[in-house]
Amino acid sequence: MSMNVGPGSSGIKSEINVTPLVDVMLVLLIIMMLVAPLLNQGVALKLPVAANTTEKPDTQDQTIVSIGPDKKVYVNSLEVQGNFRTRIDEVLENKADKIVIIKADEDVEYSAVMDTMDQLRMAGIEDMGLITDPKRGSAGTVGGE
Repeated sequence: MSMNVGPGSSGIKSEINVTPLVDVMLVLLIIMMLVAPLLNQGVALKLPVAANTTEKPDTQDQTIVSIGPDKKVYVNSLEVQGNFRTRIDEVLENKADKIVIIKADEDVEYSAVMDTMDQLRMAGIEDMGLITDPKRGSAGTVGGE
């Protein structure tokens, strides 16, 4: 930043002032940092707690089947209105890795989860994973130590 002071400095200055640009970019960065975790929410579930868990990163290309406490089934946060098998076939049609992650509310009966897994097997999916919340030990560590 410089300022023209003096008798012969009445000309127009053609330099770009980048301070407002940096201010706007920092505000946009903060907004994106706050909004990005909210976009991954999906279906509101209370997951069961398990002692033997491993942390897996969430990616956008995962296929997530959620079962709510009212036994409604969601595929990638969208409620399945018609046939579950046709919906899962549509979602996995162009994917190379046919891996499905199942998230079920802890109040859902075991039979509802098994019915969903049976339908996935009938659709030709053999790789499935069940998601749980990690159990916290007395010292605040993850796992059953």
